[in-house]
Amino acid sequence: MTDFTMAVDADGVATITWDVAAKSMNVMSTAAFGLLSGLVDQALADAAVKGIIITSGKKDFAGGMDLNVIAEMRAGGAQAIFDGVMTMHKVLRKIELAGMDPKTKKGGKPIVAALPGTALGIGLELPLSCHRIIAADNPKAKIGLPEIMVGIFPGAGGTTRLVRKLGAMMAAPFLLEGKLSDPKAAKAAGLIDEVVAPEALLARAKEWVLGAKDTDLIKPWDDKGYKMPGGAPYHPAGFMTFVGANAMVLGKTMGVYPAAKALLSAVYEGALVPFDVALRIEARWFTSVLLNPSSSAMIRSLFINKEALEKGANRPSVADQSVKKLGVIGAGMMGAGIAYVAALAGIEVVLIDAAQDSADRGKAHSADLLDKGIQRRKVTVEKKAEVLGRILATTDYAALKGCDLVVEAVFEDPKVKAEVTAKVEAAVGAECIYASNTSTLPISALAKASVRPEQFIGIHFFSPVDKMNLVEIIRGKQTGDRAVAKALDFVRAIRKTPIVVNDARFFYANRCIIPYINEGIRMVAEGVEPALIENAAKLVGMPLGPLQLVDETSIDLGVKIAKATKAAMGDAYPDGAVDAVLFWMADQGRMGKKANAGFYAYDAAGKREGLWDGLAAEYPHVADPDLATVQHRLLMAQVLEAVRALQEGVLTDIREGDVGAILGWGFAPWSGGPFSWLDIIGAARAVEICEKLVAEFGPRFEAPALLREMATKGDSFYGRFGAQKAA
Repeated sequence: MTDFTMAVDADGVATITWDVAAKSMNVMSTAAFGLLSGLVDQALADAAVKGIIITSGKKDFAGGMDLNVIAEMRAGGAQAIFDGVMTMHKVLRKIELAGMDPKTKKGGKPIVAALPGTALGIGLELPLSCHRIIAADNPKAKIGLPEIMVGIFPGAGGTTRLVRKLGAMMAAPFLLEGKLSDPKAAKAAGLIDEVVAPEALLARAKEWVLGAKDTDLIKPWDDKGYKMPGGAPYHPAGFMTFVGANAMVLGKTMGVYPAAKALLSAVYEGALVPFDVALRIEARWFTSVLLNPSSSAMIRSLFINKEALEKGANRPSVADQSVKKLGVIGAGMMGAGIAYVAALAGIEVVLIDAAQDSADRGKAHSADLLDKGIQRRKVTVEKKAEVLGRILATTDYAALKGCDLVVEAVFEDPKVKAEVTAKVEAAVGAECIYASNTSTLPISALAKASVRPEQFIGIHFFSPVDKMNLVEIIRGKQTGDRAVAKALDFVRAIRKTPIVVNDARFFYANRCIIPYINEGIRMVAEGVEPALIENAAKLVGMPLGPLQLVDETSIDLGVKIAKATKAAMGDAYPDGAVDAVLFWMADQGRMGKKANAGFYAYDAAGKREGLWDGLAAEYPHVADPDLATVQHRLLMAQVLEAVRALQEGVLTDIREGDVGAILGWGFAPWSGGPFSWLDIIGAARAVEICEKLVAEFGPRFEAPALLREMATKGDSFYGRFGAQKAA
């Protein structure tokens, strides 16, 4: 193995270079940790070596731990996890102490981390054990500890070291929110020590090594009389910090994210004991979290599966379909957003609207977003000009000549969309792929307006396009593989996560989120306290309660969807009780957040002030069910639709079902998604919940045949369907 290599120069400076073969980003493996340990031992034992530089042979330092290591440790059980983490602690502690005399703290060799670019997870935990961290001035680099975002926390000393370095309050955003910083911001926050020009990185690291004194090697927590910045838990200031931190964590996580609670426990308990004991405490809490099914589900969905989908896990075997020139029809918020993300990714864009001023406003949306980037120092004036230069705003369909993909983003009206389809196909070449951005209209029906239905596909963006990471690609009955590949290659180019689903009304995301909203509204009609509905949702991990969500998406949109669905379903339409509330709200002029009036009340600036008290007058409080019942109703409304989508073949991959649910509408991220949640509670328990809900609230909670079959056989979704995709 050559993940780490070492060379000693004529001045006695050993440079250990991290460079994992065949990977664009360094990741740490168990074997690599052992190799690093051996090289450090060798350098410390060599009298000719005066100090050590640890750096990378790539443009970035490291992307974190190889997840196979975590999987291997979990498979071995609690003792294997704890032993594996403690082995890492010992290696990093060896680097930190660097051969110094334990009593005099003298005789150690200086060790510096030289970071050329991004340093995440273990890629920052390793530098934190070094005596100095120097980073290249690389604005694109990200430095931080994002583990909390995938259901774990920094367990290789990052938690303990960062809290002792910065104090609990200052470390909180980096540990509890996974905040990432560029090198200059990281230095300002105290994460790293120096930022230098990229070409001077190794020279400066060597200069520091050769000039370092014994006192430069002693970490504050190893120095006599060390006191934690901001105060330890029983210091008056520290007490307030930890009380506040506990409240903040519970407020943000609602108690459903085990990693956040474990991290806070590790910090609190670790702050009461010596450093080496604190590392053992950190390892114990990390072991606990890693054995929690929530962490494995989050890692699988938010890292492994998400990455696989972004790399084209379900892409047809078709030649490269990179988009060179994109047409966008409709310069409203959706079209303007699509034009922006495409131009930002380096794609030439033709943005068309019926009126020139509308097209110009669509382009101005990109200018506004770029101006905000300039204010945050993320975008340069030159970059703004470059991106805007790629967007042609016009009314002339002839400008579409040469486009290899056109995305139509006009009103959700089949007649309007059909007219646009005919105009576009008359202007573009025979090879151009045509995509309709629609959230509800079946693609197969829209494709009837096309002379090339095999080149017609659905691409459903979520609003706002610049912020929402999910894109739903809809394959119509006649959609060909090249169209699917083109859509996937486009989504990859704009750095978003795609899921591919088969055509059906509402596709996947909307068919699951609409029942969630409807269930909340149905409870209002029943006289359930609205605050209970909203808080029950948040306490189970939903980012927004159903009433707030319908306010955000607009009540008039809900009315339009309800009317269209009723027209399509006729007597089978199941949501009359929901419509009574929704239509009444619309009649009151309460159209949601955009009107500053919906299920919530808003001030003049559009800030939510609380649930609207007019609801109580029209739908008086009757009686409140228990919290678990409300939560089961809200969860099962979504989850059963996901299972039906799989059963009916709308979903063909449960990975897309889980990733799409989390990224598309925020389904309880702690659970890993609807299929992961069902695996956590078990199919038999899910059927049991369904039967109870059917008895109380009706057949909409009937367990699908697939779920019942799995309960009978004792199957899990990932056991049955995950294995098929992996194979």
